[in-house]
Amino acid sequence: MIELKNLTKNFGLFTAVDDVSLKIPSGEFFGFLGPNGAGKTTTIKMMTGLFTPTSGQIIINGFDVVKQPLEAKSSFGYIPDHPYLYDKLTGREFIYYVGGLYKMKKDELKESAERVIDLLELAGWVDNKTEDYSQGMRQRVTFAAAFVHNPRTIIIDEPMVGLDPRSARIVKDTLKQKAKEGVSIFMSTHILEMVDELCDRIGIINKGKMIFLDTKESLHVHKSKYDGKLESVFLELTKEIGEE
Repeated sequence: MIELKNLTKNFGLFTAVDDVSLKIPSGEFFGFLGPNGAGKTTTIKMMTGLFTPTSGQIIINGFDVVKQPLEAKSSFGYIPDHPYLYDKLTGREFIYYVGGLYKMKKDELKESAERVIDLLELAGWVDNKTEDYSQGMRQRVTFAAAFVHNPRTIIIDEPMVGLDPRSARIVKDTLKQKAKEGVSIFMSTHILEMVDELCDRIGIINKGKMIFLDTKESLHVHKSKYDGKLESVFLELTKEIGEE
């Protein structure tokens, strides 16, 4: 479960995120859209504890991210848009390293690591050093590491960076399965087709404000007013005042 309450982030006189509120229950796959500079990444950095909110509150799985950072972070997995791996570790060693950060018991970690390696089809190269990995391989190992401690919430920033079509399908199927298992998923992406395919509910942020927050079915009503494409709705909702 994720809850943002009147979340605001200022950088000097600039307001990057402006009074955003939303609640994502367990098992919901939420898509977070917006143009460049709209406030998506700033929102995610506050959710993951990388930025401190100027005002407002972030509750993840019952824990306040600011007041209870360790408890909150222990309950979610985070996949950034540009994952960082330790190049001299193998993929398996990196997954074990992350599991150790979550203080997983040795037997539990070994069992869970094998499960996520199989889930994301990493067995063919997981024992090679990550310095030899392609961007897509690095991304899949990052997903595996984020899943290893069985988080109740998953926060993702641009999941498909560098993924080939097969890797993308593996990631999509894995995320859908996680949602079915009751995991709440918050996904920020520019790939509108992926949001249309996977998400139960969609939020669109522009200039720091949430300008659309509703179910995918409701968005289809908006789509029917245009050419049936999510892209057209998105462009209409986020266009600058005065644009023709």
